[in-house]
Formats: sequence, structure tokens, C-alpha cells
Amino acid sequence: MSELASEAMESEFGTVAGWTEEAVLKLGPEHAVPAGCRGSGSEGALRWLADALAVRPGDRVLDSGAGVGGPAGWLAAERGVRPVCAEPMAPAVHASRTLFGLPAVVALSQALPFADGSFDAAWCLGVLCTTDEKGPLLAELRRVLVDGGRLGLLVFIADEPLPPPLPEGNSFPSSAEVERLLKVAGFRITGTAEADLADNPPGWQQRADAVDAEVRHRHGDDPQWAQAQEQSQRVGRLLGSGSLRPRLISAVPI
Repeated sequence: MSELASEAMESEFGTVAGWTEEAVLKLGPEHAVPAGCRGSGSEGALRWLADALAVRPGDRVLDSGAGVGGPAGWLAAERGVRPVCAEPMAPAVHASRTLFGLPAVVALSQALPFADGSFDAAWCLGVLCTTDEKGPLLAELRRVLVDGGRLGLLVFIADEPLPPPLPEGNSFPSSAEVERLLKVAGFRITGTAEADLADNPPGWQQRADAVDAEVRHRHGDDPQWAQAQEQSQRVGRLLGSGSLRPRLISAVPI
């Protein structure tokens, strides 16, 4: 989700997260995962990562930069684990606790409040591009993983200069930069795939759209809603043009 606190990102991942919780509670729990996964992967992408990380019941799993908890909620339901969520925006942490009943803490991915070797697996979805502290973030994920642990990433990659207007506060890495940063942090890449962000089961998109419509109905006149929508649309335009590419990565400690 977000690690860089620009005003637009505060709106998108803070205020709107609280509004999303409000809308899901009105519409019903079947809306929680689709709404909570906006910007952090499709069901197909989550399944690829869960398989690549070999997540199984009993594993201690961290979702770092968890947002409102959609991917962690999906993982809990699909793989019989109870992920721990870390997320810098307090309204999103409240939403993950309320909507999914998951343990969640307010924390930056580059300053996690966990002991060394606390987790068997971790994933970090759409977060690396929201901070300039990419090296410290990956080093911190390595620290909290056991030797032999597994890391999954969804990274938005920009291998060429991006056309404006750019989303505020993002810092999109190149493929080479991600590979270098992972190596320096002590990881070896074990798998990659291009993510299809539309790879969802029937009804998923409709439920996510229903939550958006409910939020718009309640808060559409609020400037923070317009700001968050503009941020999302700028990312969408870059993805649609192919200038920005979502990539799935699995890695293990060296």
C-alpha cells in the first residue's frame, strides 16, 4: 500500500481506507476482499504468490504494507493461516482488524516492530514503489524472516521514463534496480511473473465497484475523494499504456 506520506497518498490509503471499511460494513462481508485488494493485486496474482511461497497452515505470515487487509484476508481464507498485518496508516489498520479480524499494527515496512526471525513467509504488495527507502525496506523484511523463509512481492516496474501526469509520491523502480536491491538485502529471486490485475473470479469486480459506488455516494463531494481518485486514475493510465508493469516476484534469503 503506502509508505510515503504525500498528501494524495494520505487521502488514498488513510481517509479512503476508513470510508471503505464503512461501505463494506453496510454492503456485506463478501465485499471485503475485493474492495480490500484494489491496488494490491488480483485473485490470480495472490494465488501465484501463495503458491510460490508455499504458504500452508501453521505458517507465521506477515503482510507488510497491508492496507485494509484484503490480500491478508484472502490468504487467511484460502490457506488456513492468520497473517499479521503491518501498515503505516491507522485507518487502514482499523479496517483490517474490523473487516478480517486480523492482528494488525501501525508500522512502516522499513521499521517493523517484530523480533528477528519472527515469520516463515512475508509478502509486500505494491509497496516498494511508494518509498525512496527501498533498500532499508527489503533489509527489514529479511531481518524478520527465518533462515529459509520466503518473500513475495508485487512491484510496479518502470524500465523507461514515464509520461506525465505522474501519481504523487511514487518512486517506481526498474527491473535492474529491484534485482540489485534484493541481492544487497540478502535475497535470491526464485520466480517472476507478469501480474494480470484483472485475473479475478466472477463477481469480484462488481463487488469492488459496489464499494466504490457506496463511498462515492457518501463522500463524493469531499476533496480527499477526488484526490484519491485522481491518484488511482494516473496509475491506471500508466498501466493501461504499458509504461508501468506489475511484476510478481518470489525470493528466499541467501
